[in-house]
Amino acid sequence: FIGGVHRIASRIDDRYELVAGAFSSTPEKSKASAADLGVAPDRAYGDYVEMAKREARLKSGIEAVAIVTPNHMHYPVAREFLKRGIHVICDKPLTSTLADAKKLAKAAEASGALFVLTHNYTGYPMIRQAREMIESGELGRIRLVQVEYAQDWLSENLEETGQKQAGWRTDPARSGLGGSTGDIGTHAFNLASFVSGLELAELCADLDSFVKGRKLDDNGHVLMRFAGGAKGMLWCSQVAPGNENALKLRIYGEKGGLEWAQEDPNYLWHTPLGQPKRLLTRNGAGATAAGQRVSRIPGGHPEGYLEGFATIYNEAAEAIIAHRDGKPAPEGVIYPGIEEGLAGVAFVTACV
Repeated sequence: FIGGVHRIASRIDDRYELVAGAFSSTPEKSKASAADLGVAPDRAYGDYVEMAKREARLKSGIEAVAIVTPNHMHYPVAREFLKRGIHVICDKPLTSTLADAKKLAKAAEASGALFVLTHNYTGYPMIRQAREMIESGELGRIRLVQVEYAQDWLSENLEETGQKQAGWRTDPARSGLGGSTGDIGTHAFNLASFVSGLELAELCADLDSFVKGRKLDDNGHVLMRFAGGAKGMLWCSQVAPGNENALKLRIYGEKGGLEWAQEDPNYLWHTPLGQPKRLLTRNGAGATAAGQRVSRIPGGHPEGYLEGFATIYNEAAEAIIAHRDGKPAPEGVIYPGIEEGLAGVAFVTACV
């Protein structure tokens, strides 16, 4: 599933070409997938170590690798490519353990290569606009952050049916310490931090595994205290019937509030204190430069999940090309990286 999403996202803005890969945990499946994707047989690898070694030696070897594996494989795969100077674009969370996250941070720093973490919701235009509005002081001093990410797909013991996604996401050996906290709670935490600009200082978490026999949490309630005095609450759940991908963010300051929902991502509600609530639309009246910069089509045409991922890939491409030329990334280029990844794994660890 997520491999296909990354491949589509990388191509939306015509910035990447897929030329090599280790496409499965078995050499046979990897070669079959490569054939389906039009990748040359001599660049379809049996495992990631073989791929990293050979691609680093090739004159026309890859500039960047996309890591779209279960969580426990992020660290070993990223390490192999980083130590060879190959840029890494990795799915979240950064790693399955805090110890691995810290080691990967050191590896990235020593490498000199870029590390991009695909927290795709940070790529949505109205999220960029919300961040810009808060940075410019339109909400004043931030007081409250409310974020939730609710799903219902794990309301029953789906992992016992052999369903692949449920299988690894509920397995501590492959997912890590957190269940819903690691899978979707990290998205909620990252989004709240990205938009508000606040740094988490303390948390108090109440985690549950409601489905009998489940080894990892499937629901979490988290109280948060941010540096500077703002307070927050985070709810993540994969056992909330009626919720498909209900990521919602509300931020309130001394001068007003903002509300955004991922399932209706082209709209942002802004309420200046004492004034009527107003609806801001993607590329519509009131659109800001930060949101317009990552919009691809006129207002009124929906942009969403795939385009959000594509924005992260596009930002990565800008940074990689600048790095190739020995220059800093262009002004305005923003993408989550090692620091955000480390913060996410620390968040899950602290919750557990």
